[in-house]
Amino acid sequence: MKQALLIATLAGFGALTAAALWQHGFLGILASPLQSLAAGQIFADLVIALTLVMVWIWNDARARGRVAWPWVVATLAFGSFGPLLYLLVRDAKFGR
Repeated sequence: MKQALLIATLAGFGALTAAALWQHGFLGILASPLQSLAAGQIFADLVIALTLVMVWIWNDARARGRVAWPWVVATLAFGSFGPLLYLLVRDAKFGR
């Protein structure tokens, strides 16, 4: 059930991201936080939340004997896709 929910979330968020990229382009998405103070606040909140998530990923991966830096880099590069993918594969037996 957890895996299905994560896959559905990834698929839905991936579709939304693809549509946003198609409509606005990569630079358009990056420029959005500069459009208004409200958009900037939402972006700052996302940065804070993802920073907390990266700290959790770092601690969780290390506690599991896994390498944490690829997930931190994925989060920095791809936002919420990094943590979602980490949650999807964190219990897998490969890559230990």
